[in-house]
Amino acid sequence: MALLGQASGGFTESSSALRLLHVGIRNTVGILTDDAFTQTNPPIITATNTISQSTGLDTSTLGVLSGSIAFSRGDVGSNYIGGPIAVGGAQFLLNPLGCFINTAVGNAYENTPGVASGKGPYVSGQGTYGNALYETEAQAAGGALVAGDDLTYTTGMALMSSLNGYLQPAQDAAGTTLVLTAMDIVSTGGSLGTVILGILKMPADSTQPEIVFDQRI
Repeated sequence: MALLGQASGGFTESSSALRLLHVGIRNTVGILTDDAFTQTNPPIITATNTISQSTGLDTSTLGVLSGSIAFSRGDVGSNYIGGPIAVGGAQFLLNPLGCFINTAVGNAYENTPGVASGKGPYVSGQGTYGNALYETEAQAAGGALVAGDDLTYTTGMALMSSLNGYLQPAQDAAGTTLVLTAMDIVSTGGSLGTVILGILKMPADSTQPEIVFDQRI
């Protein structure tokens, strides 16, 4: 179903995956890491059998994407934010902060304020959002799922970060918590896969190809 109300084609024709319905905080505290402009998409899990099958994903665009998750990046330095990092000793410094509003490198025929300023605005402090960038297939075994299995989105589900820094369910269809075994960040004290980013209010369907959620961070 579509959200109640009327709208022009503006948001469906937007170059941004994140749609601000009731915005929390537009947060600009933090400096984008260098790899926030150069990472490939998907950035971590790229093997063909577990590649990120994310709606709204443009694999030709480098850097962090609109709708992707902003992380603290203490591995780079004080007050840095960016996308996810692979397995390593600095994993415990990787924690989700919210969702990026814009794609860092900008879009064709638009100004590129992220490149000019080194800033990547993201939404924090709750709010309600539509997001066209989310996972459709599991990237790692967890619950009853194995890598490549379809993910099920059901109203009321908690949402967390996938290995590639995109939204995904925190449970499988049976309600079993998903564990990101391919990037065991829990063992290093970090919180990727344990922090609840939001609660799903409306799954995507053929009418509206985005998920709608209340953010929790």
